[in-house]
Amino acid sequence: ERLRAGGAGIPAFYTPAGVNTIIESGQHIIAYDKNGYPRITSAPKESRIFDNKKYILERAIKGRCGLVKAHRADKFGNLQFRKTSLNFNKAVAMASDFTIAEVEEIVEIGALRPEEIHVSGIYVQAVIKAEIESRIHKLVFTAKDEKTNGAAAVKKDQRTLMREKIAKRGAMELRDGIVVNLGIGLPVMTADYVPEGWRLWMHSENGVLGLGRYPFPGEQDADCINAGKQSCTLVEGAAMFDSSEAFGMIRGGHLNMKMLGAMQVNKYGDLANWIIPGMGKNVKGMGGGMDLVSNDTFCVVLTQHTTKEGEPKIVENCTYPVTGKNCVHRIITELAVFDVDRMNGLKLIELDDDKISVGELRKITGCEFTVDKNLRKYQQIDEVDDDILK
Repeated sequence: ERLRAGGAGIPAFYTPAGVNTIIESGQHIIAYDKNGYPRITSAPKESRIFDNKKYILERAIKGRCGLVKAHRADKFGNLQFRKTSLNFNKAVAMASDFTIAEVEEIVEIGALRPEEIHVSGIYVQAVIKAEIESRIHKLVFTAKDEKTNGAAAVKKDQRTLMREKIAKRGAMELRDGIVVNLGIGLPVMTADYVPEGWRLWMHSENGVLGLGRYPFPGEQDADCINAGKQSCTLVEGAAMFDSSEAFGMIRGGHLNMKMLGAMQVNKYGDLANWIIPGMGKNVKGMGGGMDLVSNDTFCVVLTQHTTKEGEPKIVENCTYPVTGKNCVHRIITELAVFDVDRMNGLKLIELDDDKISVGELRKITGCEFTVDKNLRKYQQIDEVDDDILK
């Protein structure tokens, strides 16, 4: 959005993303010195209230030179993109004083029909032909069997089985016809367990509505990836757009649900899932997480109950920088399901009592919780009646 604003002559704008986090307070470490100490720290953001909701001020981004990658260009600089490759390219071209486009094919003016042009040549100053074939950053194939479309028979370790268990419970939150953003990792695994015949509209921040399963070997396409840079497919009726519009759909509340992973989540629904602070660590951005939690769309967190070291991931207070405050509605682990009351804390609604008792669960959970009087047995989507999923 900062790039789009820069290209549109808008110096700054207010956004809900980053409210009540270190992005607002100005404690985000942007760079470390050679000794591993903070060298550059972000400045505090101005905030204002609009319609009883808090927003922070973000300045636009402009660049002297922009590098973009497209499928085809004509000799005026008009650009055409394939599938998910538009992503941030349009915003970068708009925000740059001098844009260089690398393309697979250069054609004569008029060879591209007006409706095939995704970025106007007004934003492009130079075009070069690519000499290296596009590659897929993270080539991932579906776990399904290509002939039967069912689960492929492979030997699985305990960690894989545990992750599948969480994903199968997470899939029970989905419903036929909804628009949902599934985060990287456990959340996106839930799509493999959607009942046959359902049409799930999966949204991705890189500019897709209608994300499909992972491809079968030979089906992969370098121009068809998800927000995690993994190979993917598209469903019938899928739509393509740029990342700026994708984030606008999120902040505008146009999704029905979002599923995210977590490093920590507290009993009031604060979520930390974007950075682990520490001297000399690589500094990464928050990705799409802060945009995803910036409105009250139903938010489900899928996570292991504890870390590899046995530390609780469900805590009294997050010790990692939060992605959002009071933003989580439900937590699903391999052992239990909790509903989040943003005033009163957690309520246990499902328990895998074959694996653990309520008392034992309390010992590995980092905060207090109440137990629902109608506590259910932990469920799996492949073990329940279809009526439960309606």
